[in-house]
Amino acid sequence: QVQLVESGGGSVEAGGSLRLSCAASASIFNFNGMGWYRQAPGPGKQRELVAGIIIGGSTNYADSVKGRFIISKDNAKNTVYLQMNSLKPEDTAVYYCNTLRNLHSWGQGTQVTVSS
Repeated sequence: QVQLVESGGGSVEAGGSLRLSCAASASIFNFNGMGWYRQAPGPGKQRELVAGIIIGGSTNYADSVKGRFIISKDNAKNTVYLQMNSLKPEDTAVYYCNTLRNLHSWGQGTQVTVSS
């Protein structure tokens, strides 16, 4: 049973914008804070949390994306979004969504490529 489905990635030039979406099953979405993670290409690159939103709606961001990315959610659609503005080449990565605690199985992710 697929529980996390990411979409919205693509290739953009530096300075551009993308909006990612993550459709989650209700059993995940309704009882957990949600986050967007990314894994950059290259050996030794670990998956990192870039933005999180808790059930009450409060958000937090990694310093590297603060002021450029905005996480939001639509409770009616069980969907989490990541609006990414002023993209930089170093934002190039596969982006995933998951819970903030007690991680579930990862989805397929969505590729974001930013060219200089």
